[in-house]
Amino acid sequence: MGHVFANIELSNPRDAALAPIRTQAPADTGALMLCIPQHIANQLQLETESEREVSVADGRSLLVPYVGPIKVRFGDRFCYVGALVLGDEVLLGAVQMEDMDLVVNPARRELGVDPASPNIPHARVK
Repeated sequence: MGHVFANIELSNPRDAALAPIRTQAPADTGALMLCIPQHIANQLQLETESEREVSVADGRSLLVPYVGPIKVRFGDRFCYVGALVLGDEVLLGAVQMEDMDLVVNPARRELGVDPASPNIPHARVK
């Protein structure tokens, strides 16, 4: 299976005067968190709330800044999350996709709205 990319928009909900950033991000169902590079955190003037320990693919543990809040938009869906400042590209994780009720279509290699809830995100809370 190839990579699936999503066209998303990132913004700082605490400062509406800052222009949102539009980017193409890998949609990674194996990652939980939104990851953004340092330059995006700087552009959006996101505050570091704390540090988080993360485990990376080669087994190392790193301390990385946790920033937020950040608004993530995909089409007409959006969510508010914190983000790990890590790497050189934006990575859309499973938590954000679940919050916006998005599904990965591996055959088409695309991210889209869950066809079972096309008009508004659905959350199962029981």
